[in-house]
Amino acid sequence: MELFDHYIDPSKNLLPRGGVVHYYNKVLSKADADHYFDILFKTIEWSPDEAVIFGKHIFTKRKVAWYGDQPFEYTYSNTTKRALQWTSELKALRKLAEEKTGETYNSCLMNLYHSGEEGMAWHSDGEKDLKPNGAIASISLGAERNFGFKHKQTDDKVMLFLEHGSLMVMKGETQAHWLHRLPPTKKIATPRINLTFRTIIQ
Repeated sequence: MELFDHYIDPSKNLLPRGGVVHYYNKVLSKADADHYFDILFKTIEWSPDEAVIFGKHIFTKRKVAWYGDQPFEYTYSNTTKRALQWTSELKALRKLAEEKTGETYNSCLMNLYHSGEEGMAWHSDGEKDLKPNGAIASISLGAERNFGFKHKQTDDKVMLFLEHGSLMVMKGETQAHWLHRLPPTKKIATPRINLTFRTIIQ
């Protein structure tokens, strides 16, 4: 069956210690996943991501967008973003993520990777604006990519294959003890959209 091509038990914690990661497999049919990808690709207010590193202002090829219940400010990589108002498609996907994970979210940071050559280096999402140990739900659309976790002390690694229309959640002490990344690859020429639903505290 299409929805279970690479089935992983969603009740299983994929991390061996110090955090919780669940993979819910494909939560959207291919038709629905294609539909959301096309709309988000065309209508979201994408802009290059920014970072200030050693005083130098950097702009990435990867594009981002930030949406939320309110015009939340979110600061990471020494830059601050102000949330835009939800679109109807983002509200629908948030509802899906909340129903599957049993968590609630008030914001969404989105990434657009134009090809496999664009990725994300090792990092953790521990910014002060985020709810401590709060859940982060990630919906993947488009190109299917590998995703890695690395323990901060032991360097133990866990790899996961994120499918088109799939859902993953990170919660508990995951950000405190683990780094994660999207490794680049020259084997993939098509784009990927990643939606990370989060909870901002004020």
